[in-house]
Amino acid sequence: MATVHLRIGDLVWGKLGRYPPWPGKIVSPPKDLKKPRGKKCHFVKFFGTEDHAWIKVEQLKPYHAHKEEMIKINKGKRFQQAVDAVEDFLKKSKGKEQNSEGKGDAKGKKTPKKPLKILDEDDEDLSALRDPSEKPVKDDPHFHHFLLSQSEKPASSMEPISKRLKIIEEDTASTSIQAADSTAINGSITPTDKRIGFLGLGLMGSGIVSNLLKMGHVVTVWNRTAEKCDLFIQEGARLGRTPAEVASMCDITFSCVSDPKAARDLVLGPSGVLQGIRPGKCYVEMSTVDPETITELSQVITSRGGRFLEAPVAGSQQLSNDGMLVILAAGDRTVYEDCSSCFQAMGKTSFFLGEAGNAARMMLILNMVQGSFMATIAEGLTLAQATGQSQQTFLDILCQGQMASTFVDQKCQNILQGNFKPDYYLKHIQKDLRLAISMGDMANHPTPMAAAANEVYKRAKALDQSDNDISAVYRAYIH
Repeated sequence: MATVHLRIGDLVWGKLGRYPPWPGKIVSPPKDLKKPRGKKCHFVKFFGTEDHAWIKVEQLKPYHAHKEEMIKINKGKRFQQAVDAVEDFLKKSKGKEQNSEGKGDAKGKKTPKKPLKILDEDDEDLSALRDPSEKPVKDDPHFHHFLLSQSEKPASSMEPISKRLKIIEEDTASTSIQAADSTAINGSITPTDKRIGFLGLGLMGSGIVSNLLKMGHVVTVWNRTAEKCDLFIQEGARLGRTPAEVASMCDITFSCVSDPKAARDLVLGPSGVLQGIRPGKCYVEMSTVDPETITELSQVITSRGGRFLEAPVAGSQQLSNDGMLVILAAGDRTVYEDCSSCFQAMGKTSFFLGEAGNAARMMLILNMVQGSFMATIAEGLTLAQATGQSQQTFLDILCQGQMASTFVDQKCQNILQGNFKPDYYLKHIQKDLRLAISMGDMANHPTPMAAAANEVYKRAKALDQSDNDISAVYRAYIH
């Protein structure tokens, strides 16, 4: 068979590990990203996804010559969207060529291209492939190319599991391990062969399941509102009729629901998880609940011979969709290890915090801080308006100082635009504040700031803001 010579700009089908061949384009890699040693490969950015990777030449095929073959063997909505993206790219390219010929530039000058966005390992937008002539911006703090191979296992007191990792040594000698790549299909993650169940397809659960499926996990889903399962069935998930059936069919069952009552009902209620638990079955509670609920669920699951892990997540709907959540785990250490590929698919970092209940405590503290902070920002915006100051100028100044963050910028912009589409429900942050205050009471520790913020969120709920984003706490100050 004759060798096919490929070069930058060629459209190809790329095969990575156990993933199906996917359409992509050979592009120049970022300047500081070195080619893997001993491998003849090309740097490919895939259509219809956020993914990119070094692909061996023997795993690449020309796009046009193998298009019909690949379309026959590959199915699924995401695959079709990727093929459509290639065809759209080809149409636009052809249109540009025809326009160029029509102009008949005698000097052969090219119309300057609009600079394309430089894509790095943290980039989520592949709507345009990087122009090979563009140089990486080395000073960009998000431009990372320090990759850790799977064989390297750095020590850390928190023992996180990450996708591709970068290590930052602090002056305190502690090690912070974070994901340097927000994409799942990068060659460093192999999906577990265990059957995965997932209960709860809300704002967070939907993104988590989507990324589990994208990674190649076998997932069975259940949701109280069954219609929410339809999209994931189309993507390859299986349908469970009850929580008990999912727990019985699967090796590891995750749940992500709204509050302690929903979490208990899911396990202890009619056709609940407990009825499907048998010795060796794993149950992972990802809901943000109080430590007492976690202790209760852990006890009933283990009483049936099951294995229990809590793993609440820090993040938002957008971070869930992007696979960039932070997972806080505690409980059965062996379950944590069994969930390695799942956590890598859904999050950028995971931490193991010891005995069950510790993750719930840590998550409530984190959300207490976030909720109090959001209420304070809203208070500042409304005070600026009340004293005749420009809210936009307040935000501009804030985002140039030490408190600058993506969170502050996005939430404030949403407030100024009157956009309160939920990324994290206001009713949920109020629930977390309430649980954190209760936790403080049990520890005889004062939580006056959280208590004050909680009253503001209660006011916002009374104004029918429960199902809006947490930034809608702003409305509690203007009514």
